[in-house]
Amino acid sequence: MKTFILHIILLCLTPITWGQYGIGSTFEELPLDSIPPASVEFHSALKPSDRQYTYTSWKKNDSIRPNYYFIAPAVDINGGYSKQFNYRTGLGLNFHAQTGKWFIKIGAIGGIGSVDSLFHTPAYYYEQKGKNYYYADIRGRISYTPNEIFNFQVGLDNNFIGEGSRSLFLSDYGAPYPFAQIKAKFWRMEYTLLYQFMREHSSKGWKSKFATSHNISLNVTKWLNFGVFETVLFQPKDTLLNRGYEAEYLNPLVFFRPQEYSLGSADNILMGISMNANYKGHMFYAQFVLDEFSLSEIRKNPTWWANKYGGQFGFKGRFNTSIGAFFYRAEYNFMRPYTYSHINEMQAYGNQGHVLAHPLGGNFHELVAELKWQKGKFLAKFFTVYYLKGYDKDGYSYGGDIYMPYTLRPEEYNHKIGQGQGQNISKTILTVDYEVWKPGQIHVFLENHFIIQANKMKASYIPVIGIRSQLWNDYRNY
Repeated sequence: MKTFILHIILLCLTPITWGQYGIGSTFEELPLDSIPPASVEFHSALKPSDRQYTYTSWKKNDSIRPNYYFIAPAVDINGGYSKQFNYRTGLGLNFHAQTGKWFIKIGAIGGIGSVDSLFHTPAYYYEQKGKNYYYADIRGRISYTPNEIFNFQVGLDNNFIGEGSRSLFLSDYGAPYPFAQIKAKFWRMEYTLLYQFMREHSSKGWKSKFATSHNISLNVTKWLNFGVFETVLFQPKDTLLNRGYEAEYLNPLVFFRPQEYSLGSADNILMGISMNANYKGHMFYAQFVLDEFSLSEIRKNPTWWANKYGGQFGFKGRFNTSIGAFFYRAEYNFMRPYTYSHINEMQAYGNQGHVLAHPLGGNFHELVAELKWQKGKFLAKFFTVYYLKGYDKDGYSYGGDIYMPYTLRPEEYNHKIGQGQGQNISKTILTVDYEVWKPGQIHVFLENHFIIQANKMKASYIPVIGIRSQLWNDYRNY
């Protein structure tokens, strides 16, 4: 009894220390993923998420305090046939370590593959030689959680903001980039500040560009969340001066649009709002992104080229049955022409030739549907997407390729989604997956790709079989 009372006194006198359980993954949602119960403290839009726990510093042998390291081989070997055999091979390592308030994770894979869109996913290093390409992809982050409010991270990785299969703010479809992140949680709010260090390839080699992003997530109730996103992308050298990482954009609280005007620059700024509503494991979510906009032009003629915006609406959820767990999603995305684009590649909203947000860029309508079943180590997935997208033609930019300067537009007005060289494409992917080794996240899989290009009256089927470590998403669905 005396020991119990002494422990209670020590617990009251000793401040609670926060440790970090680990950093999650941007990997796709699965039926059996653990979902925290609805609360005003949990925020799910930013991925990968950090997970925390509490322990008391006086309890030296506390069994819930993680202190471990883990290392495992990583593998990415797959091949498929479409007119000819294509493949990708890769080997590497997967490393996690945790001690107190520190967490580190590193995943690295390198190898060789065929120059084929289905077997080429963006990597930090990529070099094409003939019909093959060589790649090295390394992603990792170091995280420090000093208390229940703050979390600090640095790394080379992707980040994802949103609840959808796609994100109109920031997604993980492109190559990873160095970053620094500060996250603060207080009351019902989560505030994230993200510094991104990116690059583009030119005839003179790599050229650097930077971005600073803010995201505010507010849980109004246990079931309703609203978010605000803002980002500025800028180059360290423009026609006026060589400025490096602009000090004004390091300010964690500043609003970018007035700050941009004060700098006299033409940096690329995007703003967005989001919401999601939960009900017993099901969610409605939405995003709206604004690149440029003129209310007077909307009233005068909404087809003006610089009315650049897009939207997302979707439903998703999980449910259990006697035959296993299920996950479903239905999603609609649209983007006006010229959204994410700018006057050159250094100010376009992209990194290493890939869009930072939705992989289709601008000028499209898209419908996405998916259904997943999971039981034990088995997983089956059905994914289908249909989109209408306008591509460039005759040397003009019609707003589909974000790296084409919008100064190459054919006219000021009469711009609509699907303009230019319009294409109707549908893709359906059926996947059967088996978990070989859970600690290493190694799975074997069989994918069946069905692709229909309505404009060309062309249909194709591509089977893919392989084994890979599921360290990050391997997108082949757009």
